[in-house]
Amino acid sequence: MTRQIEEPARRIDVIHETVRLPDGTETEFDYASESSAVVVLPFTTENEVILIEEWRQAVKRTNRGLPAGSVEPGEDRERAARRELAEETGYEAGEIEYVRSVEPANGLLDSVHHYFVAHDCEPTGKQELDFNESIRVETTDWETLERAVFEGEIRDGRTVTGVLSHSFER
Repeated sequence: MTRQIEEPARRIDVIHETVRLPDGTETEFDYASESSAVVVLPFTTENEVILIEEWRQAVKRTNRGLPAGSVEPGEDRERAARRELAEETGYEAGEIEYVRSVEPANGLLDSVHHYFVAHDCEPTGKQELDFNESIRVETTDWETLERAVFEGEIRDGRTVTGVLSHSFER
């Protein structure tokens, strides 16, 4: 059984399945299904990190984090990363590199997040936000961002994953 929740900018399916587990046990599972997403850790030409500040209704607060969004049907993930960066921040990347893919909540959700690092980002225009987005753009240095994640000031899971991954690769 699938129940679809559709809005103009978002689609989530709730899936109910009866399954046989590898050990032969029969059981039922419910999970949410949504398209894969991209998350971008963008650096300006001055090596500042570009962040967004956005209201998140589920947690009832403004969230500081990395630009992110869904991969559109037929779109490759690098193109999606470049598009989301430009739409949400008004910056375009000189170079962009794929880092890894993560299943953020594979017990509840089938979505996959594809992480990218963007370098030499420059402001090229204005934001192109969806009707339900209100995003403020800011820049910060890497050490301040890293400290905000380590101290729990930034709690957004996509951002924490992106920053920690980059910290370990440095």
